[in-house]
Amino acid sequence: MQVSETVEITGHLMDSGVLARVLDDVLDYGGDYVIDALDLGRNHDDESRARIVVGAESEEVLHRILMRIQIHGVNQVDPGEAVLRPADRDGVFPEDFYSTTNLETLVRVEGRWLRVEQPEMDCGLVVLDGHVRTVPVSDVRAGEQVVCGANGVKVVLPQREHSAHSAGAFEFMASTVSSEKPQALLVRQIAEQMRSVKAAGGRILWVAGPAVVHTGASPAMVALVEGGFVDVVFAGNALATHDIESALYGTSLGVDLAVGRGVEHGHEHHIRAINTIRRAGSIADAVSTGVLTGGVMHALVQAGKPFVLVGSVRDDGPLPDVYTDVIEGQRAMRAELHDVGFAIMVATMLHSIATGNILPASIPLVSVDINPATVTKLADRGSAQAVGIVTDIGLFLEQLAGELCPTYRR
Repeated sequence: MQVSETVEITGHLMDSGVLARVLDDVLDYGGDYVIDALDLGRNHDDESRARIVVGAESEEVLHRILMRIQIHGVNQVDPGEAVLRPADRDGVFPEDFYSTTNLETLVRVEGRWLRVEQPEMDCGLVVLDGHVRTVPVSDVRAGEQVVCGANGVKVVLPQREHSAHSAGAFEFMASTVSSEKPQALLVRQIAEQMRSVKAAGGRILWVAGPAVVHTGASPAMVALVEGGFVDVVFAGNALATHDIESALYGTSLGVDLAVGRGVEHGHEHHIRAINTIRRAGSIADAVSTGVLTGGVMHALVQAGKPFVLVGSVRDDGPLPDVYTDVIEGQRAMRAELHDVGFAIMVATMLHSIATGNILPASIPLVSVDINPATVTKLADRGSAQAVGIVTDIGLFLEQLAGELCPTYRR
């Protein structure tokens, strides 16, 4: 090993397995290590500390390793100053740009530690006028000063990463995908967290799939909107389309939601619903003109709550409100993350992963799905704060509406 750097990490290193993951990452990325010091906590709640000398054959490899292990909260003992290089053209970072995590991040510029605004994974860092912000590669502009290499950067793990038993922690956040825990208890805990976020002036973000409608849970979702527990919704064309189909025709995917069976010409209902909204001009226009008088989208418009609908290649229509350019859709989603204090994702894998990719790790994130792979994939892609509840989304929303909206009755 020709070059090396001393790093350190603090936390529950042994029982969480994080130290083993750090060392595995060093080896996987072509480096080597020597554990210089290891101070193990004596009691269950005590944190441990490790100091590790990481070596590599070149500066380039070493910096890649240092950036990789920062996702575990590993920082250089002497991080020095950040290296800034200008982007030489629009939409392209310098070759050695610092690739971000979604953890709280600090950058040292001219002797000052600057906090990164709205941390997000898989972006670059741009420094301007004493501020540091995450920028996706598509949005960087020529001449902007981009942080390069791992020097002068450190990350901070959320408190719950250090101790699952810390006072005031969202307790079920300490567990992984949950299919056998008492659901009523989990729903109460989620309701408590949502009340706390609202009381503190925070916003609640919902990411929802069309199963909200298919399972007959739209009335519960409407009650949550009207109760003030839905501040912004991210979804695709399908949720809005089938919600509007249900409001106009009483069906979802052509199935009568009252009796649970298909109706004649029901397969046409969703595209006719799309056509009706396109004729009106937008979902909001359909509400204001009395064309759309019920459902989740109607409730959002009536309550003045924003929604961001981002489409996919398989969409019919789509509805006029849907972003068909995914980069524009990402920008619209990022613009609605301000003041979000809690995120809840229900019955959607792709939009959950997309949202997880742009959320800071400090925002509690709950994924509810009948498929445990949804939350597993969220965690695999870097949303370590994601916790899953495996259950039927219809039953879950009914219970949550009952907890938060005392007057709600199905």
